[in-house]
Amino acid sequence: MTGFTYVEPSMGAKWVELLKDLAPHVTRIALMFNPDASPQSQFFYESMEAVAPKVQAVMAPVRVTADIEQTMATIAREPGGGLIISTDAFLYANRKLIIELAARHQLPAIYGILGTAAEGGLVYYGVDVVDQYRRAAGYVDRILHGTKPADLPVQQPTKFSLTINAKTAKVLGLTIPDKLLATADEVIE
Repeated sequence: MTGFTYVEPSMGAKWVELLKDLAPHVTRIALMFNPDASPQSQFFYESMEAVAPKVQAVMAPVRVTADIEQTMATIAREPGGGLIISTDAFLYANRKLIIELAARHQLPAIYGILGTAAEGGLVYYGVDVVDQYRRAAGYVDRILHGTKPADLPVQQPTKFSLTINAKTAKVLGLTIPDKLLATADEVIE
């Protein structure tokens, strides 16, 4: 077995850090995920708990659209709520609803799903997929030149991508810190 993994458990802590930098008032962050489609979310949550003195981390499992709506309403009910949207196919399929509900409930949210910031989400932070494909091409070349796949280790992600939607931040009344603007791969105006 060889290849490249898309899961980097420490992203949970990074999501919390980014959300706190953007919305310092956030004290409770829910990790939304579908337990059937996203077993890796447990690792993200453990990473979030490691930085728990900064915030209260809670799990928000969802399996159907009604769960998403209920979870968003529950998080928004109390002040200081924030949201992290994990990487899974169910949430990807429902990303537009999630983005709409986050805006309606004025919830700052970070998405682990590529493209969400361009669709109106506040922030996307995740593995740089283009870099993963580029590195995988090197493995294909090595295999075609005789290297046994079993001799190639599974690679962890080494490059991450940060996209910030400045329009969404403005609507939420958030000021994007200069350090985030300087490190962002893309800022949507």
